[in-house]
Amino acid sequence: MNTFGNKFRVSIFGESHGQRIGVVLDGVKPGLPLCEEDFRADLARRKAGAPGTTPRIEADEPEIVSGVFEGHTTGAPLTILFKNENTRSQDYAAFREHPRPGHADRTAAIKFQGFNDPRGGGHFSGRITLGIVAAGVVAKKMAAYSYEAEILEIGGNIRREEWPVLIEQTRAEGDSLGAVVECRVSGLPAGLGEPFWDSVESRLAHAVFAIPGVRGIEFGDGFAASRKKGSEHNDAFGPDGVPVTNYAGGVNGGITNGNPLVFRVAFKPTASIAKAGIPGRHDVCFALRTPVIVEAMAAIVLADYK
Repeated sequence: MNTFGNKFRVSIFGESHGQRIGVVLDGVKPGLPLCEEDFRADLARRKAGAPGTTPRIEADEPEIVSGVFEGHTTGAPLTILFKNENTRSQDYAAFREHPRPGHADRTAAIKFQGFNDPRGGGHFSGRITLGIVAAGVVAKKMAAYSYEAEILEIGGNIRREEWPVLIEQTRAEGDSLGAVVECRVSGLPAGLGEPFWDSVESRLAHAVFAIPGVRGIEFGDGFAASRKKGSEHNDAFGPDGVPVTNYAGGVNGGITNGNPLVFRVAFKPTASIAKAGIPGRHDVCFALRTPVIVEAMAAIVLADYK
């Protein structure tokens, strides 16, 4: 439901226009140096304000309310809170009667018998990923590998120099764009993961699909592997036993093989578009803010293997 993980458990809570949103982390290693300042770099990467993102700007100031004493984690549940202050709930008043196509308004109302909070998407909003990013900061301290995620294409366009014009044209049309984000995790040892249900790919896919707007994930060659022959796709072993190529994306049999973990995530276009008469403040391409969220999900999964 709202909790993920076995040994490192992440529980999210709150709604887009509620008073607070946040996250509770259980299974945090004691003795990790941690303060509010540690969160700011990753939270800033998720922040709105850049061209193509929502005009809703929040302070996103983290407040640690448990699990830290004298600058170090205690091993007790760690709770981090954020305030929601820049809300315009009236923009969402009509969505109970007229749910937005492509959004969770209708399914949420069915699931929760009309008692769900519809303001800003409620608990289904991308706003809730703020807690995921905060959890990722702690997870990166526990699973101290190198995480790097970046956008590969926007609206099918791989030419980065053309993205600003594409985004502005789409905004002027009252429409939206999707994107593909690639994440690379380096420094992993061989042997992490389990076969079948708890494979690295299974757990990552589970976590990544919890990010609102995700429509697909692939590892290594991904779907391109289906168009190759075995002689083209197989990764030959080097003298140290580590594959010299990385078509598998760093995983064999659900277990890391010593190569970088590489996967790509497909994000759909923003559902709320002016072209359809949807009021409110929405991203032209919300995926612009997701690379750090994808990194956080990778770190959360890898911390659970520690």
